[in-house]
Amino acid sequence: MAKSKPDVQVRRIYEEPADRDGTRVLVDRVWPRGLSKDKASLSEWCKEVAPSTELRTWYGHDPEKFVEFDRRYRAELDEPEKAEAVEHLRALARRERLTLLTGTKDPDISQAAVLVDVLTD
Repeated sequence: MAKSKPDVQVRRIYEEPADRDGTRVLVDRVWPRGLSKDKASLSEWCKEVAPSTELRTWYGHDPEKFVEFDRRYRAELDEPEKAEAVEHLRALARRERLTLLTGTKDPDISQAAVLVDVLTD
């Protein structure tokens, strides 16, 4: 039975996987440094939903730029390939808990945090 409100959370990929993670999806464009594919324990890697290299480089995880990053990234998510990836993630989240994984040091100001809002709206 499908759930109505998606259950989506964000975790750093460097944290140990937990039973409660459900489907684990890496949403970074670049593979996290120093992490083997086995240790990552991923369900999948959804590079298509990641911010463009240009946006990621401009942002640089600067907390002062997060509001503008959020706005620009949401605009990128309307592009056909990214919109399709968002719909794919939405479908996964309807089935069971979805854990969006990122290598960033502060997941609260990452694309994964923006995606949680997009997927649970």
